[in-house]
Amino acid sequence: MQIEVIAGSLNEVLCDTLIIFTGSEAEAPTGIARDIDNALQSQISRLLLDQPELGKFGEINVLHTLGLMPAKRVIIAGIGKDKDFDAEKLRALMGNAARAVVKYDSRIVATYVSHLPVEARQATQAVVEGLILGAYQFNEYKTEKKPVKKIEKLYLAIPHSAERESLQAIAYKAKIIAESVNFTRDLVNHPASAMTPSHMADYANAMAQQYGLEATIFAQTEIDKLKMHAFLAVAQGSAQPPKLIMLRYTGNTAASEYTALIGKGITFDSGGISLKPSEGMDEMKTDMAGGAAVLGAMRAIAQLKPKVNLLAIVPCAENMPSGTAIKPGDVISSMAGKSIEIVNTDAEGRLLLADALTYAKHLGANKLVDIATLTGACVVALGSVASGVISNHDGWCNKVLGAAAQSGEKMWRLPAYDEYKEQIKSPIADLKNSGGRPAGAITAGLFLAAFAGETPWAHIDIAGTATINKDSGYNPKGATGAGVRTLIQLAQDLAQP
Repeated sequence: MQIEVIAGSLNEVLCDTLIIFTGSEAEAPTGIARDIDNALQSQISRLLLDQPELGKFGEINVLHTLGLMPAKRVIIAGIGKDKDFDAEKLRALMGNAARAVVKYDSRIVATYVSHLPVEARQATQAVVEGLILGAYQFNEYKTEKKPVKKIEKLYLAIPHSAERESLQAIAYKAKIIAESVNFTRDLVNHPASAMTPSHMADYANAMAQQYGLEATIFAQTEIDKLKMHAFLAVAQGSAQPPKLIMLRYTGNTAASEYTALIGKGITFDSGGISLKPSEGMDEMKTDMAGGAAVLGAMRAIAQLKPKVNLLAIVPCAENMPSGTAIKPGDVISSMAGKSIEIVNTDAEGRLLLADALTYAKHLGANKLVDIATLTGACVVALGSVASGVISNHDGWCNKVLGAAAQSGEKMWRLPAYDEYKEQIKSPIADLKNSGGRPAGAITAGLFLAAFAGETPWAHIDIAGTATINKDSGYNPKGATGAGVRTLIQLAQDLAQP
């Protein structure tokens, strides 16, 4: 999609769909909407009188212009009350509008980023991201192929040309971020048969080559040489060989320090011998959403080129039951040398991440972030609204949470009191891999904390936010790409001026 910031009126812009905004407190169109209303012979004014709910937040209404202006149709998007409106709500509203845009097969779209209760720079990013994210479609496996409806061009109007160059740069950045979220969504939406560990490694390698990242893909024998025994214990029940993806981005050659982004890459999770119930098991193809989020973030970072050094580590495996699968009661080792008692083979993601955290420290990473669909307990605690965060370092955790807030993603820090560690103590090993149902999201995080050690670390549990079961705002049904925007923002926040 091409994006062009233009100075001047929207009345004369030739486009398929023009998006304007109105609030719930407005009795008549104001600002740019008033100009459009005049061109449409007061149709919007009459609608506001007949339908006061027109300006309610999230409302989308369509007017056909019937030749009264160059735009074929006008979408009226309700912003609600000015005091309650912010950039994230604008992003969600544009997602709603995007579905109407796609429905009418609009190739050229125009809107404005001034005269809104959001500062123009924030509005530009939110409008572009919301439109691209909301227009996302995944129909690769449909046999009756319909032409994919794509927005080809977006015009963003501003009153004066003074900010044009800076807003154009923001729009370019927002486009990269949104397209990288959609890249992650694609990976997660594929079925497990098409997103095996080997397939995921191929996607990562191709992406790295396209955008100039240094990529190394480790096969099983190489993973074994690294003594990643916890990782291999998970993989041993599957016929699909595990893969370890490692990407390196060096944006600051003057510094030797690296921050590691680590993502869980379980491409299908049956639960292993501790087999999951059949209901909902089809959704376990999404258990690699954390790894996909890391790959999507690196795709954007490679293009935005922040002055920071990053490692991306994604251990990929299937968790399957078989005669060779790990069993409850087994004791295994790990790259860190810690022994682990397996009490539940469905608590497998933390085993991969434990070795990945150790490997990141081995490579010299001085800060760690891991992201994973780790626990159903996090879904119970926070639902599908917010991702859970556990950390061993207040300053680093605040940095991650700040990046989430800046990007518009909701995250909430969970407590990590020492008392919770009692639940993962084992009578026969250094740790056990599950502390049971009580505080399950916390004890899973504290299991990982044992491998992060003293290195500043934060864990993001996206089990409840990685997918959605119906269209909502800029998230169509399916994979959301949760965490991608936060990781990109974190990289930008860490960049040297």
